[in-house]
Amino acid sequence: MLRPVSARIISGLVAFTSSFVVVLAGLEGVGASPAQAASGLLAVSVLMGLCSMLLSLRTRLPITVAWSTPGAALLAATGAVDGGWPAAVGAFVLVGALIVLTGLVPALGALMARIPTPIAQAMLAGVLFQLCLGPVLGVAANPLAVAPVIVVWALAQRLSPRWASPLAFLAASVVIVVSLTAAPSPSAAPPAPGGGAHRPDADRRRGRGGRAPAVPGDDGVAERAGRGGDAEPRL
Repeated sequence: MLRPVSARIISGLVAFTSSFVVVLAGLEGVGASPAQAASGLLAVSVLMGLCSMLLSLRTRLPITVAWSTPGAALLAATGAVDGGWPAAVGAFVLVGALIVLTGLVPALGALMARIPTPIAQAMLAGVLFQLCLGPVLGVAANPLAVAPVIVVWALAQRLSPRWASPLAFLAASVVIVVSLTAAPSPSAAPPAPGGGAHRPDADRRRGRGGRAPAVPGDDGVAERAGRGGDAEPRL
């Protein structure tokens, strides 16, 4: 009993801490203030946890609901949209409705499955290319902080692949603690969730010809490409 519980805790910590920065960058990239981005991360995290618990209890299966890191990376690469943050919120609502519609109408899922796998994989590569360059750019910008994590992960991947991610997470935690201890106390507090309520901007003109952002979880093609063309839905 202890082993599966500890495995889920470690996998949850590693998955969350390795990608939440991408989600924050994606939200800020489409116009959210730091407080609004923190609020969005809070809402998504709470809903992911609640949905995972409810679905697991309902089905008696270990179901995890998670955001899509490729979708968040696509958000970060999209940039500011016409209409600002309210337009982005409207796009989130629209894309969420389309995702539900795709799940309810099997023909739509079958249509997406007909996209050739090489094209889907090329789309995924285009989205993740800049994200994959992150460790290299990080070593160039701050070698003392980034290099130890990469070295620990590489050695663990060679000697004990099962513990590579947990040990890299532990190394990153040590680096963060040392950095916070050595650095002077910041004068400004980190942004707290907030920013007030925002009415979605549902301008149809942006949906037709403007730059409507994608949202974490809307990249079904990218997710299918990551699975090698498997069209089976993923929560």
